[in-house]
Amino acid sequence: MSRPLATPQELGSLYGLFKHRLHHSPDAVAYLRYEEGEQQWREITWRETGQWLGRWVAALKKEQLAPGDRVAIALRNSIEWVLADQAAFALGLVTVPLFVDDRAESMAYILDHAAAKVLFMTSAGHFDRLKPALSDYHSLQRVIALQGESEDPLLVHISDWLTPHTEASLPANPLAPEDLATIVYTSGTTGKPKGVRLTHHNILSDTHASLQVFTCHPDDRLLSFLPLSHMLERTAGYYLPMMAGCSVAHARSIQLLREDMQMTRPTLLIAVPRIFERVYARLQERLDAGPAWRKRLFEAAVECGWRRFEAEQSGAPIALLDRLLWPIYDRLVAQKVRDALGGRVRFAFSGGAALPFAVAQRFIGLGVPILQGYGLTETAPVASVNLPEANRPQSVGRKLPGFEVRLGDTQELLLRGPAVMAGYHRNEEATRAAIDEQGWFHTGDQAHIDEEGFIHITGRIKDILVLSNGEKVSPGDIESTLKLDPLLDEVVIFGEGQPFIGALLVINADLWPTLAKRLEIPEHQAEAFEALALKRFLIRHCNQLLEDFPAYAKIRRVVATDQNWAIESGELTPTLKVKRKVVLDRFAEAIEAVYRQGA
Repeated sequence: MSRPLATPQELGSLYGLFKHRLHHSPDAVAYLRYEEGEQQWREITWRETGQWLGRWVAALKKEQLAPGDRVAIALRNSIEWVLADQAAFALGLVTVPLFVDDRAESMAYILDHAAAKVLFMTSAGHFDRLKPALSDYHSLQRVIALQGESEDPLLVHISDWLTPHTEASLPANPLAPEDLATIVYTSGTTGKPKGVRLTHHNILSDTHASLQVFTCHPDDRLLSFLPLSHMLERTAGYYLPMMAGCSVAHARSIQLLREDMQMTRPTLLIAVPRIFERVYARLQERLDAGPAWRKRLFEAAVECGWRRFEAEQSGAPIALLDRLLWPIYDRLVAQKVRDALGGRVRFAFSGGAALPFAVAQRFIGLGVPILQGYGLTETAPVASVNLPEANRPQSVGRKLPGFEVRLGDTQELLLRGPAVMAGYHRNEEATRAAIDEQGWFHTGDQAHIDEEGFIHITGRIKDILVLSNGEKVSPGDIESTLKLDPLLDEVVIFGEGQPFIGALLVINADLWPTLAKRLEIPEHQAEAFEALALKRFLIRHCNQLLEDFPAYAKIRRVVATDQNWAIESGELTPTLKVKRKVVLDRFAEAIEAVYRQGA
């Protein structure tokens, strides 16, 4: 079992973690970034990173901020994100991450609520889009852009802001473990975002606990592509590799992700379920369009691989036939899938939402070990995780060391431990509602814990739909099942207080023309999605997918569109979860019409 070099108490702060890593392995590779001019990936050592950080600290010091002042970061995953974060810590400041492609109004709200004084942005163009949404009383006194120029006196280009190329030594650690490190605004699916206050000890203890149960080698490489504004990527894709001493490659974009995987050949991946679901759906789409023999071969490979996995997990011997067949299936099917991920992935972690079992089963069967975990921004964030030797894909694993878990009223999962947040920023009422007098954090998730300690999330308390007949429906289970179908890009189930449930469906735009032709519907007409033939087809199609669900969980009405939901337009969070309230509000008129029509 791999151990971190030092305990959270010894490191003291996240800046202390950086200095510790710099001292212990200065010439090891810290980061890889793609140099556009050279058209290749460049390795950057910890020593180089420390030299750059010295310049960033010197420049930020000139802003004359007081300890505890807030520095906002709206950058894409990059070494610059790390430098902005660590430079702030080196001066006793607090960082506030922002999602780069968030709506201007949302970013302005966070900047105002956190009273940020310095803002790092990807480009001057991003700031031009943000400016109209800023209040007249904003506290920003400096905006630093990595690209572009602006006439705005607040903004300066990074090259003009940084100190000249001179040696700038790093200051001593000014922080205590209990000091506030960051305020992370939840992208929540309802209401205004809340600012989660996390201390240095919160994050260090979570990182340390993760490395107590999971082996991470110095020669491991992680490809970072989830936004660093999200706490899962920040802890697991930034602080954990720093503590373990392995390297991180920052992906260029989601569009170039496959190419980046093949060029950087990561051994570790972190993703949200929607990423895996989309790969699953595209695989299914290609198999359905190909010859029947190819689909049978693929399914046989998955089944063989899954039986091998089950045998390994139980300690039973692998059946002779599976031992003989697997090398053939591996060469013809599984290895090709793994090669698309770079060919070296040891483990892929999934978090942020529930991963459908069918998706996990398929990837694991093909030799891509997916480990599902659970956590919240409020727990810094990892609270539980499956392990390679104890992987129950139907669960979110066992609790990390240091956490206590129990079930409260209505089977709500409660957590307590050193990684639980210090509270919500400027929101005592919400803090009291979330953390009780005994220090238990109320997650809002329903769960059960099996005899072996594996946690199974069964639903979100606030998302449970109660029908007019008293039946309780968990929309998440239905939605995750339907979203595995290639035809359906997004799904939201509705029906609170109504006699039956319905579904809001976003149809895959690539498959819509073929479906419209099949149903003899004019695809380009505005009324196409109101066609009775389409609605009947979709209801029948959905209920075929839901054949194992009880009768009251079947779809009776649909509202369909081919207009995809997006982060920028407010329907999705940065981790691609649907903002239910936003979507239901936008389709309220169509939903009301459904129930006026009756069943």
